[in-house]
Amino acid sequence: MAALSLVAGGIWALSPWPAGLGFLTALLLGFRTLGPRRVALCGLLFVVGALRGAHALSSYDAERFALRDAIGDPRRCAFTAEVDSSPIEQRGSIGFLAEVREADCEGASLPPFRARVYGGPQGLARGDVVSGVADFAPTQLFRNFGAADPRPSGVRSGAVASGGALSMSVESRGLGPLSWVDRARNRVRSRIVATFPPLAVPMAKALVLGESDLDPDDDAAFRASGLSHLLAVSGTHLVFAVVSLVNALSFVLVRWEAFAATVRVARVASALGVVLSLAYADFAGGSGSAFRAAYMLSVGFVVTACGRRPSAVRCLAASMLLGAALDPLVACDVSFLLSVAATAGLIGINPVLSGFVQGLRPRPLAWLVQSLATTTSAMLPCVPLLSLLSSEVGLAGMVANVFAGPIGEACALPLCLAHAVVSFWPWLERGTAMAGGGALLLVRAIARLSAEQSQLRFALPVPSGFELSLVGALGVALLALKRGQRLRGLFAAAAALAGLGALERAQAAAGTPRGALVATVLDVGQGDSTLIDFPDGSLWLVDGGGFVGSPVDPGKTVILPELRARRRTRIDVMILSHPHPDHFTGLESVLGAVEVGEFWDTGQGLAQGAGPIYARILAQLRERGVPVLTPSELCGERRIGGVQVQVLAPCPGFRRELGANDNSFVIRLVLGARAFLFTGDAEHEAEENLLARGAPLRADFLKVGHHGSRTSSSPAFLDAVQPLVATMGTGVRNRFGHPHTPTLEKLAARNIAALRSDRHGAVRLETNGSSLRVVTVADGR
Repeated sequence: MAALSLVAGGIWALSPWPAGLGFLTALLLGFRTLGPRRVALCGLLFVVGALRGAHALSSYDAERFALRDAIGDPRRCAFTAEVDSSPIEQRGSIGFLAEVREADCEGASLPPFRARVYGGPQGLARGDVVSGVADFAPTQLFRNFGAADPRPSGVRSGAVASGGALSMSVESRGLGPLSWVDRARNRVRSRIVATFPPLAVPMAKALVLGESDLDPDDDAAFRASGLSHLLAVSGTHLVFAVVSLVNALSFVLVRWEAFAATVRVARVASALGVVLSLAYADFAGGSGSAFRAAYMLSVGFVVTACGRRPSAVRCLAASMLLGAALDPLVACDVSFLLSVAATAGLIGINPVLSGFVQGLRPRPLAWLVQSLATTTSAMLPCVPLLSLLSSEVGLAGMVANVFAGPIGEACALPLCLAHAVVSFWPWLERGTAMAGGGALLLVRAIARLSAEQSQLRFALPVPSGFELSLVGALGVALLALKRGQRLRGLFAAAAALAGLGALERAQAAAGTPRGALVATVLDVGQGDSTLIDFPDGSLWLVDGGGFVGSPVDPGKTVILPELRARRRTRIDVMILSHPHPDHFTGLESVLGAVEVGEFWDTGQGLAQGAGPIYARILAQLRERGVPVLTPSELCGERRIGGVQVQVLAPCPGFRRELGANDNSFVIRLVLGARAFLFTGDAEHEAEENLLARGAPLRADFLKVGHHGSRTSSSPAFLDAVQPLVATMGTGVRNRFGHPHTPTLEKLAARNIAALRSDRHGAVRLETNGSSLRVVTVADGR
């Protein structure tokens, strides 16, 4: 309870009501078991955790905002920095965290800051000092209502900027244990690449070094099959790597009679095990799950070295306390929480399920049932956390674990670890690489086969903060049970399930607001995407965001998580304002995941071409039979879902002599006395055409054209619209300088609240036809 209190306190800064109510419920359920003094201690630890979490977030925000204001747009900088994290290879590029000591960015000197740098040379290690030229920009964080807050991962890394190096050289080499660990990692990585079968190389790097460099199809298969844990560094790795060494050392020392006669060999070996546990966790990539397992094993070794017998439950609790003490926001590290949940399941659930297996015959059946029981014990507590990462869970994955688990943990893991230390013996190195690679390829085949069994998968809703709090309170209630209180445990579980059902219904209702017009302007960086809820419960999506050259798909990272949080599986109307990548890229992923009623398109992309993504979107629409409507069918006014929908441009169709921006859809939505105006990337010429035609433009909310560029939002246009609130889809990494200063000045001169996605995150505007309510993610008000 002390460990859970400190861990849960960190969540308060992000979700105060769910965290606070969940914690109070847990204390009430466990009060009789804990007693008033322990309850007071838990309350104190929760407050300490909450204060530390809030301080960590505020400090990170202050550093991030200070750098953003200092650097402005992305800059090319000459820099000197010290490598501060283990370099990781992904897609052939070396990336690492660096403490940038000096940076001259196009004549502007920046204060020291921490950045994630890509494109470093091979052979880097912590402590190395490097210099070079890189394109630095503030870290892009997508902040939306339906997605987890991205700041805790930023707090954990400390990076407030990132950039790709154009050139880099090593000025001096680092010395010390951390540098030695990284040089050992570099050596092992190079030998894996040189000796393993090519298809097995990414899996071997994940298993030994904790580097996530899987092929996208393989990564999707491992996630869908529930076998990702076989490639993650966990307690099993430490058992093989550390416990085996400690046992081997004990075996040798106990035969040294003079030493064994004067010293307790087990204590000496256990003391060495503490160092080996932490060193191996660092060597294996330093993930949350790796260090959580290392903390637990280290506590066990310390207890053994003191001549006591370790308790699994207390070692687990101690590892959680250590994790929370070192990282105030450890509750937001899903890998850490998954490790805790799986270990708790093996400690608490597996003995119960194993009791039903005893006496089964024949032995193969007993082995199969025991494997299923162990897999179920580890997976069951993880389901609420897995639902944060994936929208589906597969029953086929449980069966796949039964067969892939022994292959991965009993064959691939020891062979890959052995490969790391036998490079001095070439034929043995090649043999372990071939055998370990073969085992990994077999696990890969099982993962792909399991992932293909779509009929055995069912959807998982992403849990709300209140639902996670209720699950946590249930766990506490079960922990507080004493022997002979099974009936009380069943009652608590039934009550929790009923509560989850009620919360789920409330979450679904909140995701489909009725009786109001709600526009949610999503934070997709330098691009546009807006979800619009109509009073009758229908849902529209205007644009899908995206950016040329960016590996981030806003459909997968922003729009689909938002829909999943709302429990929405259908978009009634999908609109592409104009055929530019920063507006249509994310639509491709969304189209493949949800039902779409109809698609609105200006037709210019079809007539003049707009690239392969746009072509694939049209092909998907044709394949699925989704009607595509153009301005000739849409221009004018109609009533949809209780709202007056006015399509003002491009009417009666797009003009070939104009660019795509000035052929953007301009749509006005009117409910009662309130109106919303969406302008795509319309620039001055489109605005002048609307004014000349006398189009109805007045609106309370304006989606500013072209991301706040100086080429849009003329004084005459703003005077015609007279908005109270205006939003701009801008990213901190945009090189265009959006929003431009003249646009901001024109908005400020008219007392228009200008909300930028790079500073305010997502914005939600809600009206019932008379009142207008505006909420931003960043302010939470």
